[in-house]
Amino acid sequence: MIYERIRGLREDRDLTQRELGAVLRVGQRTYSYYESGQRTLPPEVLCALADFYGVSVDYLLGRTRQKEPYPN
Repeated sequence: MIYERIRGLREDRDLTQRELGAVLRVGQRTYSYYESGQRTLPPEVLCALADFYGVSVDYLLGRTRQKEPYPN
């Protein structure tokens, strides 16, 4: 489920894997592995994706359907 969510968020913003990889400072191939589930997302990349999209890590992990991050 996590992989579907990060792909959907990327596509909703009309970003390529290469563009998002540049934001995360990883190559397109590495990002592609994350999105396809061939590599586990490191915690720092997971947090960076949540910050970039303005969603909670729990949303990315499929633990909630609520996209909004928790209040500080």
